[in-house]
Amino acid sequence: MAALKNTSRRSMLSAGILAYRNGAYGPEVLLVHPGGPFWRNKDGGAWSIPKGEIDGADAPEQVARREFAEELGPSASIGPLQPLGEIRQRGGKRVIAFAGEGHFDPAALTSNTFDTEWPPRSGRRQSFPEVDRAEWFNIEIARTKMLSGQIELLDRLLAIAIESVGK
Repeated sequence: MAALKNTSRRSMLSAGILAYRNGAYGPEVLLVHPGGPFWRNKDGGAWSIPKGEIDGADAPEQVARREFAEELGPSASIGPLQPLGEIRQRGGKRVIAFAGEGHFDPAALTSNTFDTEWPPRSGRRQSFPEVDRAEWFNIEIARTKMLSGQIELLDRLLAIAIESVGK
């Protein structure tokens, strides 16, 4: 009889926050770069909103706020959130996103960590930060940095901003 394969799968639903602020030259958004050896030399198309998996009956906004704090650290603050809706990333993961005005100094980043076997098949486990960098980007640069499936969130954020100016 064949050995049973571990079938535990990661959740395919996450929640996250697209933090924004008014920069010197217009709106800016806060993106995070994933930590760990796989992402070390990747930049364009690798950055993301701070987000995390939704487990069970967790409310998406609560998960988004929790992950924002876990990935950035206690100095990160976020105001009231507005829903940006759901997007689907390339691998099929769905992300429920929110937008909120944020305050964060990227130099204060203190991300939680994860352990993984590295190098692969070495039998050695190493700890890596979940997020190794955070940075504020203007909208056009953010479009080149973000995961392709999340770029739509920038357009939704801009639509909200235009809508609120018209009121």
